[in-house]
Amino acid sequence: MSFHSTLSRHQQMVDSLFAMTPQLEALSNRINECVLAGNKVLFFGNGGSAADAQHMAAEFIVRYKDDRQPLAAIALTTDTSILTAHSNDYSFDSVFDRQILALGKPGDIAIGLSTSGNSKNVINGVKAAQSLGIYSVAFTGDSGGQLLEIADECVRIQSTETARVQEGHIIIGHWLCEALDAQLA
Repeated sequence: MSFHSTLSRHQQMVDSLFAMTPQLEALSNRINECVLAGNKVLFFGNGGSAADAQHMAAEFIVRYKDDRQPLAAIALTTDTSILTAHSNDYSFDSVFDRQILALGKPGDIAIGLSTSGNSKNVINGVKAAQSLGIYSVAFTGDSGGQLLEIADECVRIQSTETARVQEGHIIIGHWLCEALDAQLA
């Protein structure tokens, strides 16, 4: 696989993001309203998507580029005691929904990341969020998987390649932070 080939696939994914502008601007406004009302964003996913969830939560709390007030966000992928105790005592399939039921409240936003859209624990987390009246957003790959039918909103990256999907999620996450910085300035 040549570097040029990888860059070409990356560029195709980036080019496809332009069509998502109205959806992403609406999501940015929803997140802005959420945090201004004193609510929070709950991020969760597995593997690389877990790392992306942590990355996005850090950008919200610490800062993206501009100094601003911290934005309330939690990555449900970071507490190893909760993750391992719950997975041992119950099931890894319900590790996120248990945390959402404990920490979430109406007015929050839950963002579940799953490149396939079929991760059982992300699906269950979205369902738990909805049971509490929390707006749910799925960040997925091209098909949307099961999350397309379950989440209140599905942000689908137009690629079936895991690396390109994750790159798209981070581009969108960074842009959301940039847009929030501008809105809150």
